[in-house]
Amino acid sequence: MLNWRALPKITVAAGLATAVLSACSSASASPAPTAQPVAGGVHNVVLVHGAYADGSSWSDVIERLQAAGMHVTSVQNPLTSLADDVAATRRALAQQDGPTILVGHSYAGVVISQAGDAPNVVGLVYIAARAPDAGEDYTALAARFPTPPANAGLVKSGGFEQLSEDAFLTDFAGDVPRRRALALYAAQGPVSTSLFSGRTSVAAWRNKPTWYAISTQDKTASPELERFVANRMNATTVELNTSHLSIVTQPDAVTKLILDAAAAYAAPHTAPGTPGPSTTSVAGD
Repeated sequence: MLNWRALPKITVAAGLATAVLSACSSASASPAPTAQPVAGGVHNVVLVHGAYADGSSWSDVIERLQAAGMHVTSVQNPLTSLADDVAATRRALAQQDGPTILVGHSYAGVVISQAGDAPNVVGLVYIAARAPDAGEDYTALAARFPTPPANAGLVKSGGFEQLSEDAFLTDFAGDVPRRRALALYAAQGPVSTSLFSGRTSVAAWRNKPTWYAISTQDKTASPELERFVANRMNATTVELNTSHLSIVTQPDAVTKLILDAAAAYAAPHTAPGTPGPSTTSVAGD
């Protein structure tokens, strides 16, 4: 079996990245024009949202990926159980017509670690995300790192929980403009109180190439924990000077990382079993 981790992790050609990000600079005002697809045959991207959010949280990234010629699907997780969210993601993956990059934000890192074993997934991208090993108690792992402030803002009712308005605006979406943050708060997906107890049976990142975007100002997940799991996966890594919602505050950087993953699939590969290099850069000062 081909070990996808053997594929080197390269960046999208500078000309393509510049053109795509330039075209998207005014995406909030009007849809960006369509560009040519990334070379190499990967044109499918499946995006998976985390807790306290829904699929619309990816809207800025979606516009930019579509401008690059990518076919994009944003999963709507029910957030009722890990099994339900994995099933929703697998349904989306089954609808893709070829090699696919699977992307998860926050809790969705757990989902893509399980669902990413699908044969058409050729790369995994984690955005400020959880990344458990197979069978790992991720809550116990997280307890070894500083507790993020957002944990104190959970409101529970009827077997579900969500962030209070103050915790959402301050800790979850701290650097998102208030008007946009309030809209995201209104659309947040309440999660089952048992959601985070679910454990994966596989860790797709052990067999497929990975990319990771750390949020250095994260108050919902520990940046130290994010660095730990990114290093454990030997992921190609970028550090973004932003809150947990980098998919909203830094869509250009997130889009570029996803396009890097799509481009890497087309690259000449090294000998099987040879992991790709892990590189780190800082953006968004």
